[in-house]
Amino acid sequence: MKRVTRQEVMDFVTYEDLREKFREKIMMIKELRRIDVAGVLSFLFENTDTVHYQIQEMIRVERIVKEIDIQHEINTYNELLGRSGELGCTLLIEIDNSQEREEKLTQWLDLPNHLYLRLEDESKIRASFDERQIGDSRLSSVQYIKFNTGGKTPVAIGSDLPQFNAETVLTADQKKALAEDLS
Repeated sequence: MKRVTRQEVMDFVTYEDLREKFREKIMMIKELRRIDVAGVLSFLFENTDTVHYQIQEMIRVERIVKEIDIQHEINTYNELLGRSGELGCTLLIEIDNSQEREEKLTQWLDLPNHLYLRLEDESKIRASFDERQIGDSRLSSVQYIKFNTGGKTPVAIGSDLPQFNAETVLTADQKKALAEDLS
């Protein structure tokens, strides 16, 4: 997948002027790439546009102007993108009750080994996680993961963790969006 380059990133003043229109476009792109599993796991599949938006938002919010700092944001967010044949995504574990969330993040420490994309042939592609986000005693509620599908478009996403077994079948529009990201 194409990476965001420095030439594409606007200064925060210019971005502020264009932000509303830019944001509208990105929300439509994200809508197709956000997949909910059982109201608890929210997967946002990233692409060049969503990463560009994240970079612009960070520069805007933090008022970043130094070139080295701008490049740091670009490098950091480009890590979310998959390589050839891979889909990168941000996983949000969304449990509103803070006590329940803490319990689940501790109990589900093995969740990274149980997330998958299912392909049309019924094979499961397991997620690879950023090891920096997995602690010894609990998960972070935000995870950055990748699925190496070998360029094949998934038909479903799910978890087969014994304590949380659920799957969501992708819509035709979701499959099309992910296929475009893989091409």
